[in-house]
Amino acid sequence: MTGQVRTVDGRVAGRRGQATRQKLLDCLGEMLSTSPYRDVKVIDVARMAGTSPATFYQYFPDVEGAVLELADEMATESTGLSHLVAGRSWAGRAGAQTATDLVDGFFSFWRKNDAILRVVDLGAAEGDKRFNRIRTRVLNAVTGPLTESITDLQSKGRVGKEVSPPAVAGALVAMMAQVAGHQKGFTGTGVKQAELKPNLALLVHLGVTGKKPTR
Repeated sequence: MTGQVRTVDGRVAGRRGQATRQKLLDCLGEMLSTSPYRDVKVIDVARMAGTSPATFYQYFPDVEGAVLELADEMATESTGLSHLVAGRSWAGRAGAQTATDLVDGFFSFWRKNDAILRVVDLGAAEGDKRFNRIRTRVLNAVTGPLTESITDLQSKGRVGKEVSPPAVAGALVAMMAQVAGHQKGFTGTGVKQAELKPNLALLVHLGVTGKKPTR
């Protein structure tokens, strides 16, 4: 950050102010990983950051406003997910590796941002358009390039004309998001964690190419 950060009343925050603002966001992110979103209070975030509620309100209108800042930063970071698909081959063993790398990278991103993603999912499910837009940005980081990959395969006659690339890509990404967000729940159904990602990669490869991966 270099002078672009402003306080709630429009003043440009200096270096010290930016550091304070970032510390508040860091503490909020830490609290979200251990407490339900609805239970997080301004006074608790400020106390953890070693400052006051008045200082918190200099930078954010409320907890939800700060959460949206965290979510927006996370969505910006999600653009890196496109590199897991863009320009990658889906042929032969390279295709199997692409599917594996995609699932691994997707899960890593979800694990790193699990706390804020849970809040984004909650807000989107409740119909909050702000959270829904952020969730769409995150998923589109993969849906877009995956759609292009399927379209390219289709143009080469390797995927049937009856396939809708956007529909398939959207469904595959939604599936990965659901699985990544509920990994712990699978253990109660007898699914071993070690088997989860390889089998998900198999489904992704099948969805994109219509064929089992070459080993």
